Amino acid sequence: MTTTPARPLDLLDIDGLHSEEELAIRALVRRVVDDHVRPNVAEWYERGEVPVRELAKELAGVGLLGMHLEGYGCAGASAVAYGLACLELEAGDSGVRSLVSVQGSLAMFAIWKYGSEEQKSEWLPRMAAGDAIGCFGLTEPDHGSDPASMTTRARRDGDDWVLSGGKMWITNAPVADVAVVWARTDDGVCGFAVPTDTPGFSARVVHHKLSLRASCTGQIFLDEVRLPASAQLPLARGLKAPLSCLTEARYGIVWGALGAARDSLHTALDYAGAREQFGRPIAGFQLTQAKFADAAVELQKGYLLALHLGRLADAGRLRPEQVSVGKLNNVREALGIARQCRTILGANGISAEYPIMRHAANLETVLTYEGTSEIHQLVIGQRLTGLAAFA
Repeated sequence: MTTTPARPLDLLDIDGLHSEEELAIRALVRRVVDDHVRPNVAEWYERGEVPVRELAKELAGVGLLGMHLEGYGCAGASAVAYGLACLELEAGDSGVRSLVSVQGSLAMFAIWKYGSEEQKSEWLPRMAAGDAIGCFGLTEPDHGSDPASMTTRARRDGDDWVLSGGKMWITNAPVADVAVVWARTDDGVCGFAVPTDTPGFSARVVHHKLSLRASCTGQIFLDEVRLPASAQLPLARGLKAPLSCLTEARYGIVWGALGAARDSLHTALDYAGAREQFGRPIAGFQLTQAKFADAAVELQKGYLLALHLGRLADAGRLRPEQVSVGKLNNVREALGIARQCRTILGANGISAEYPIMRHAANLETVLTYEGTSEIHQLVIGQRLTGLAAFA
């Protein structure tokens, strides 16, 4: 007996939960990915290079940079629409979604939420148009999960600030025009909008990555970088400010990881329907169908979770620990789906002709950046018990 195959997210008729506008935005982003990412991403990944500026202009052309922010040339889209965009972008590659996340949810969001009107007017319209690239400098070589121990410092010198230190694993840093840098001051952690052509600022590319190769990753060096007082983000006080930016970016990951999982599952379904062994398509074997069923169930559960969080965000009720639930679950399950789908392709699963191994390798990074699984478990644990397990 045969039936008409269904795409994984058609199983529960999930599209019926979306408005026509949301579906139209999804379709637009999918076309952009099909036109500008899919034909090139395998080569970008193999070379370990991505044309960030050219790609940013293409993405800006349809309003994807800072799309969930209001004003200053930003689209002002809903959280759900932004989530759908992240899903489609990461179906192309995690590195492409990272470019949009770092630009919009970290660098632009930090300036939009904590910056002065002068800073907003100077940077946000250019960043929304893709004319200026931003990065977000929080993580340090020795301080990832524990940003409170950062050693980058900013000291007063007359009316100026002088920054010294370094940041590591910073997406877009080697090509950025502005870096949002977080530093310790005598009054606690503060944020600064640092033009990257400021004397003493330098960045270099991190080479030899085995994951997120279609993403520009760098290390920042701050050697007595002198800034005017106006470079400080006036409303950013304490570690809560950069952590709120991370919550914005993590929300996009909740959706984005599902894109990598969906693309892996679609690829495996197509392959298994065409690949014959023992005289029949391998899609017809029980063990293969069991893998597909488990993957499709987890994909849809993750999607429903992401959609629920998106509706909470649009209602102004989304809490950080709820984002941790989404990030922990969806990335973990997406990685499991990609790994399982890779096995269905057998030896072909490791070929760049198919995207699954690339998705799986990327998700290994997504699993640990912007909060490792263990950190999100502790955030959830604190909410459940009322007791902080952090030192």
